[in-house]
Amino acid sequence: MKKIAVNTRLLLKGKMDGIGLFTYETFRIIVEQHPEIEFVFIFDRTPHPDFINQKNVSFKVLSPPTRHIYLFKYWYQVALKKLLKKIAPDIFIGSDGMIPLNATTKTLAIIHDLNFEHHPEHLPKNVFNYYKKWFPLFAEKANRIATVSEFSKTDITKTYSIAPSKIDVVYNGANKNFKPVTIEEAPIIQNKYTEGNPYFLFVGTLHPRKNLINLFRAFDQFKTKTQSSFKLLVVGKKMWWTKEMETAYNNLNHQTSIIFTDRVDKQELYQITASAYALTYVPIFEGFGIPLVEAMSCGVPIITSNVTSMPEVVEDAALLVDPFSINDITDAMIKIATDENLRNKLSEKSIQQAKKFSWEKTADLLWQSILKTIDA
Repeated sequence: MKKIAVNTRLLLKGKMDGIGLFTYETFRIIVEQHPEIEFVFIFDRTPHPDFINQKNVSFKVLSPPTRHIYLFKYWYQVALKKLLKKIAPDIFIGSDGMIPLNATTKTLAIIHDLNFEHHPEHLPKNVFNYYKKWFPLFAEKANRIATVSEFSKTDITKTYSIAPSKIDVVYNGANKNFKPVTIEEAPIIQNKYTEGNPYFLFVGTLHPRKNLINLFRAFDQFKTKTQSSFKLLVVGKKMWWTKEMETAYNNLNHQTSIIFTDRVDKQELYQITASAYALTYVPIFEGFGIPLVEAMSCGVPIITSNVTSMPEVVEDAALLVDPFSINDITDAMIKIATDENLRNKLSEKSIQQAKKFSWEKTADLLWQSILKTIDA
């Protein structure tokens, strides 16, 4: 029986962002499809029972919990290396791109993006220094690399001089529960969150690279120009809420039209996404952008950035804007809000484009990458 070890430290109940979601959704499927494989999930704290409920999954907890970047070196290069030697898996999968450099186990590093290489200003200095030092080594040492878009593959190839043949593209997906709502359902969500008004939606961690300052200012300008009842619903945790973001928000004329929900549970997110008038998702850098596929699956029109991976994900099913131009974002909001034909056209295209992505397809692609690594 083959044994596969997986870094699952980012499987945190109710707190999963992109990498945690990718890990959860893909291995949920892979574990089920391969009962003949023994999976060892490696956590840095006691896992929630939901993550270890399959017969062919066992788990190990490695201390200490990696709550601080200074603990990463010990956790990955000492404790993890020692554990892999003890359990002797056929492969270790670094779901966050990080691997033990001197272990004898074959490794597949899933490097989602290299945002820190291009925008170091968006990270605390100690976090940036760690990533800058270690990620080139992870990329070089890994037997194979998986990443989530052709954009990221090209970026890793150029930035770290890695052969393209070593990198597999494994696109993200969306949960099947992201689907259109009925005409009767949308007003229920609008009444709950936006006093019955239509809303633009942002979903994601409130982080500088998500470009919330420009989104806020564009929405403020949209409100001033149109005098409409639209709201902006912001779904996500203020993990990286900066002074600049706070100042920008406090200087808006239409502050009260921006509603923060913090994180919401999965069922609520399905309904909130499907009931949105449009998704306004304009990061300055993205390896993929899972909210794009989630919104497209619901037939929700999208305004997104014309940079990095986003045009690759949406193709012609969205209005592409310059994320550095507040006027560009505002103009797109006005178009969506005032042109019903355009909105309907984008909605139809979204549903078609979303069919190209699913977690089942992601799991299949990742499995192929796992097999290539084992056979390497």
